Amino acid sequence: MKHADCALGRGDRCYCANRVSSFPGPASRTAVLLLAHGTPENPGQIPEYLRYVTGGRPLPAQVIEEIRHRYSLIGFSPLACWTLLQADQLSHALQMPVFAGMRNWQPFIADTVKAIADEGFERVIAVCLAPQNSRTSVGLYRSAVLGERKLPFTLDFVEEWHDQPLLAKAFAEKLRTGHEKASAEYGGRLPIIFTAHSVPQRTITDGDLYEAQSKETAAFVAKEAGLSAGDWTFAFQSQGMSGGAWIGPTVEETILGLKAKGHRGVFVHPIGFLCDHVEVLYDIDIFFKAFAEKEGMRLWRAESLNGSPTLTAALAELVRSRRTAVSL
Repeated sequence: MKHADCALGRGDRCYCANRVSSFPGPASRTAVLLLAHGTPENPGQIPEYLRYVTGGRPLPAQVIEEIRHRYSLIGFSPLACWTLLQADQLSHALQMPVFAGMRNWQPFIADTVKAIADEGFERVIAVCLAPQNSRTSVGLYRSAVLGERKLPFTLDFVEEWHDQPLLAKAFAEKLRTGHEKASAEYGGRLPIIFTAHSVPQRTITDGDLYEAQSKETAAFVAKEAGLSAGDWTFAFQSQGMSGGAWIGPTVEETILGLKAKGHRGVFVHPIGFLCDHVEVLYDIDIFFKAFAEKEGMRLWRAESLNGSPTLTAALAELVRSRRTAVSL
């Protein structure tokens, strides 16, 4: 990827080019590993990327073409850029090495784990950049870290952090700023839809806590932002395009419900994502906005956390809470 292609380039430095982010300080026996979904760097890589997403299961050609179309509309998905920047910021906040690995694209988790092992770290604190725990996300990240061989270091894997107070504060900061501005443009107080990525219904039926934790995060953010119960609702977005039932209600259903109550505008705040990527830049900014307009409504969105200092503080506090258990 060329520096010019990266929205987060800093002079001659592009965070996409930094496959590992680490603090150049004294040697430490402990490192942090941030785990994320990953994203292709250009539309031509989408078929290969999707093979990683599905674990090799083939997808219909029309599904692949639809996803390629979505990426072409947003031009570039900055997920990897933001993830590596978040790792860089956390490294400086903690004054310790922070690595980043992706499940479905470069830098792959397996490669990052090898790099950590090669540098001789004895303990790794792994944090998924998906605060709510689901076997379809966090569970797969854990499997990718463990791999097929015994790890040469002690792994402290953070299973969930959906209720981290500074995480709620970070989301609430974006909510207050965006909602106030959007409501002023609208000419009235907009209803809020908190969203998180949908998962297959069978996942929840089997006892997965993801649905409950996603709604808990929304409630924590609402409380931090001083919202009343009537100010907000919750929906699951980005349901899968093939196979089986996915949890809802959908954003489209929720928009229609608000329209039926007389609302002509809505403010969407995704609290399951920590940075901009295709489910934000296409699903919300393009698809849901067009859906709302077709229904005679306007739609606004809260800014993503991206490089939020409060998000960095939340991650730092999370790591420090694990470090107290073992002497470094």
